[in-house]
Amino acid sequence: MLKELLSLFRSDDAIARMGEDFSTMLGLASELAVRAGQVFFGETSKENEREEIAKRDRKINKLERQIRKQVIVHLTINADSGDVPYSLLLMGIVKDVERLGDYAKNLAEIHDEGGGPVPDDENAAELRQIRQIVEETFGAVNAVFTASDSDAAIELIKGGRDVGRRCDALITKVAGSSYDAATTTSMVLATRYYKRFESHLLNVLSGIVMPLHKLNYFDEDLLDTDDPLDESVFDAEVDEPEDAADDG
Repeated sequence: MLKELLSLFRSDDAIARMGEDFSTMLGLASELAVRAGQVFFGETSKENEREEIAKRDRKINKLERQIRKQVIVHLTINADSGDVPYSLLLMGIVKDVERLGDYAKNLAEIHDEGGGPVPDDENAAELRQIRQIVEETFGAVNAVFTASDSDAAIELIKGGRDVGRRCDALITKVAGSSYDAATTTSMVLATRYYKRFESHLLNVLSGIVMPLHKLNYFDEDLLDTDDPLDESVFDAEVDEPEDAADDG
């Protein structure tokens, strides 16, 4: 699916601008996630960073609206029928990137909303490891998207689903801990936001490996195989929807 979209990005001026804007959105979202993590873990000045994060989140929102407008104008005036599925794909995944900016802003605001300091224990160490994986995924998604690298996308999806399981397990541990209310709030919310980061990144990656009608869903056969990507998997019909990336 994404290979065809990228070929349109490179061959048509209007769609090329959409592709450039989308890549810019991904880059901004990645930057925001890193900066928000630095605020949450106390690695940088909170006040200045929160202001910058809010500014960049507004820019992401503006780019989302711009891309959606570009898609509508293109489909209304210029596009042939072959552009429709790829334009719909872009409309779908651009919302996921917009949500990444929102969650970055939420992460940076945890301590101002009643959250306590991050403890120095094994739960915090696990959260830092999750953070590192999520930030690495952020850093990889733009390149994978640009290259339409299906094999790399599948590996990131597999790793991302593992992050989701680790986040769920960590929340259970925090719930059973002796933390005070403020610290529990910080740890649960941060873990939840990192899970949401990963979920929305996986939704973007689903646009590379899944057909349009299965956007945000993944075939288990596709994820479980160690063989090179088999395009025939994309055409298989199923009776029930597969596991969604954005599973809450």
